[in-house]
Amino acid sequence: MSVTPESVQQLLSSENFGERLRGVNQLRQLESAVAFEMVQPLLNDSNTRVRYAAVSQMDTLGHQDLQQALTSLRDRLLNDSEPDVQAAAADAIGALKLSEAFEDLQQLYHNTPEWLVQFSIVAALGELGDTRAFDLLTEAIASSNELVQTAAIGSLGELGDTRGISLLIPYATNSDWQVRYRVAQALSRLGGSEARSVLETLANDSVNQVAAEAKASLKSS
Repeated sequence: MSVTPESVQQLLSSENFGERLRGVNQLRQLESAVAFEMVQPLLNDSNTRVRYAAVSQMDTLGHQDLQQALTSLRDRLLNDSEPDVQAAAADAIGALKLSEAFEDLQQLYHNTPEWLVQFSIVAALGELGDTRAFDLLTEAIASSNELVQTAAIGSLGELGDTRGISLLIPYATNSDWQVRYRVAQALSRLGGSEARSVLETLANDSVNQVAAEAKASLKSS
């Protein structure tokens, strides 16, 4: 049976959350402009899984109307009762580069007890490319949560602010090779003689993946 706006709307209107969830997933088969309008009511669905699925699609559908996307995602970011949904909203805000939501992301980072939400916010800050994020990333890289810390390393590279180099250098000798790998990636984005010096050291790392990443960065610089 072919998927049409009518058939999807029938699923979205069902009292059964499983049907609504199926309808949200089928939105991917419709034109983006149509899907964007149809997904809006589901962002406030009573079921967490449906809301999560709907918010997760906004990273692509949101381009249809960035102002509406900003309003909707900001609401889910700050007001949703489920950390998974808040994290998905932060992800979408980053993907859509909605820098107008920076202060909301910053506020929630400091107020939430949920590491997953903090992780998604830190990752989003790199995608936003807003230099206001530097201070928050400075705080995040010192987090006691290793995943948040690693996300901050990546985002400092994406941000492109060379002040980040001095923050990254201590992590070039971290015992976790995946952290050293992320440092190599970040330093390659930031460039400069200081970053190059650290990459030259990482090019001799005992773990092949780290050494290969550093060598590739040196070749392309």
